[in-house]
Amino acid sequence: MSAPYPSLLQTVLDCREPRVLGDFYRDLLGYSYRPGDETPAEGEDWLVLRAPAGVHGLAFQQNPQYVPPVWTPEPDRSGDQQMMVHLDLGVADTDALEQQRLRVLELGGAVLFDRTDDPDEPLYVFADPAGHPFCIFVT
Repeated sequence: MSAPYPSLLQTVLDCREPRVLGDFYRDLLGYSYRPGDETPAEGEDWLVLRAPAGVHGLAFQQNPQYVPPVWTPEPDRSGDQQMMVHLDLGVADTDALEQQRLRVLELGGAVLFDRTDDPDEPLYVFADPAGHPFCIFVT
């Protein structure tokens, strides 16, 4: 008998350069390329990263027309109805949050928003090298 529900395998991020974005998230999250994707290849247009525990992964799809999303602290509801998706990543405390901020910058990301002064949920919103927003916050 088949499973009653499909399994969520991965989140796919469009980008112009899959290897650049894949390497960024591999280094940030400690994921590994799936077998066959480890070595850069000419014309690669699809790469997949797997989590160490084998759960939800990330994939990177080449899209030459990719345009980075525009992120603002207050979403503009008047524009395009395209779904805005971002990743939420958690750390244990504010020291770890600052450590991750430095790592993101070192890996080529950028800070979009700093809410580290929030006593309930300190966080940063970052942009990856392709401009996708993602958050790291204290859980």
